[in-house]
Amino acid sequence: MYGKPGGSLRSLRRSNEEQVIALLIARGPLHRAELARQAGVSRTTVSTIVSELLARGLIVESDEPDGDLDGRAGNRLLVNPRAAVVAGMNHTFDGVWVHLSDLGAREIASSGAPLDPGTGPAERIEAGVSILQRLLATAGVKRQQVIGVGVGVPGPIHRGTGIVGVSLPGQPWSHVHAAEALQRALGLPVVVENNTRLEGVAEARWGAGRGVANLFYFGLSSGIGSGLILDGRLYRGAVGAAGELGHVSVNVDGPACPCGNRGCLVLRAGLPAVLTALRPAFGQDTGLDEILARTAAGERAGEEVFADVGTVVGQVLANLCNLLNPERIVVGGELSRAGEVLLAPMRDAVRRHALSLARDVDLVPAELGLGARVGALGGAALVLSETPDLAAALNRMHATV
Repeated sequence: MYGKPGGSLRSLRRSNEEQVIALLIARGPLHRAELARQAGVSRTTVSTIVSELLARGLIVESDEPDGDLDGRAGNRLLVNPRAAVVAGMNHTFDGVWVHLSDLGAREIASSGAPLDPGTGPAERIEAGVSILQRLLATAGVKRQQVIGVGVGVPGPIHRGTGIVGVSLPGQPWSHVHAAEALQRALGLPVVVENNTRLEGVAEARWGAGRGVANLFYFGLSSGIGSGLILDGRLYRGAVGAAGELGHVSVNVDGPACPCGNRGCLVLRAGLPAVLTALRPAFGQDTGLDEILARTAAGERAGEEVFADVGTVVGQVLANLCNLLNPERIVVGGELSRAGEVLLAPMRDAVRRHALSLARDVDLVPAELGLGARVGALGGAALVLSETPDLAAALNRMHATV
């Protein structure tokens, strides 16, 4: 009988604590008075909560000047960036990369390893777990401080079953329930996503999409993957198939694609197709680096091929702009290194073919570079944005650590 009031008070205090933490996660550094106003509680209550959270090390006082208070720090509060760690792990065809960051998105440690493309899922998971354990040990981070791991794998992931599907031949994760396998091996909360989408998440948080709520990212590589950020959140579609830009048909009478469709964009703008178009002029053994260098120096044959590719891609993007009206389009992948010789024709095609209300979209190159590391950055960012009730998770973690 007498247990209920105490339990109710503890529940209320925990709820208030988590509300304060959630506000600091969402809004950044705030003063106690502002916290009280936004939480809808008294300053005395906020003062008590803040004292408890400061003592537990879950929040700290900011030492950054506050422009609203004539340069004084003003005792603003923020979630302690080192209160927990988030991890990203990205599996590509030929390697794995692991990234650790704090809650302020600052890198703690990052490392990767090459893998033979024929390596199976079990060996790939083992390699990723080994790197994660080494990074945690080197950084002096306890395993229980890791709030979650965002993992990228090639291929589409069915939202209902969790099974990785097939979009290109030879994918090592095909027909694997990657989330279950990784969670067993890691012993930590895991979210699994297509690794190109994770590149988009990384660009949205730290790269060319910073501050943009509606963003479309796509990578021009061997395949053409993409990530769609709508109202600040990754959009996956009903079963996880959203954003397959590479398999939009640009010619219904065109060549057959392995996906079963005809005339897919990837057959015109994927890396193998572009290299096939370039090599009659540049030579069969000429690599992409040399082709890009010679094109940048003004070689006409390269300019023509990239202009053609940019125009075709831009026409597809114009349809996407009409449908979804993104604020910015970010172009990544190996072919994005061609720069303006590719991007300028894309912009021209979007302006020519999109509706007037949608055509003034920013179209910019990715900022974070290439390689597995970018997807691992996105994995860490996904944990920060999609951990169910992050404030409650942090509160529980610091009640026991």
